[in-house]
Amino acid sequence: MDVFKKWFGKKDPNVVIAAPIKGKVVSLNEVPDPVFSDKMMGDGVAIQPEEGMVYAPVDGEIAQMFHTGHAVGIRTKEGVEVLIHIGLETVSLEGEGFTTKVEQGDRVKTGQPLIQFSLDTVKEKAKSTITPVVVTNMDLVDSLAPKLSEQVDVEEPVMEVKLKK
Repeated sequence: MDVFKKWFGKKDPNVVIAAPIKGKVVSLNEVPDPVFSDKMMGDGVAIQPEEGMVYAPVDGEIAQMFHTGHAVGIRTKEGVEVLIHIGLETVSLEGEGFTTKVEQGDRVKTGQPLIQFSLDTVKEKAKSTITPVVVTNMDLVDSLAPKLSEQVDVEEPVMEVKLKK
């Protein structure tokens, strides 16, 4: 079957998205911002971070790195686009407390550092530290299964995405 996929370009129908940050995984419904809780940006999970480092949740290409460092978008080889948005209303910090480790166009591997940030600065100056992790191009998705957890470490699965055939 792998040879068939390789030769005929068949996509793996499932993409596992790992935790990009250590913390507590909650439902998007718990995010105190309707853009995320009403799934306007897409579907996924949110993480209450315990530390200030964001890692790649998938292998892929940096599709978008916001100049403020508060968010990053990654596109997998299957075409799934994952947005990680650190905290809420963090764009207003204008980059304060954020250091990017990669640039738009870079290829990344799961677990690779993407953004270092000051959790204290986000706690002090932003609306919330909660970090949505969403699939933004849901038109490719047949189903998305979140894996909520009281404690997740980086690289542990937080959702499984089944692609449309």
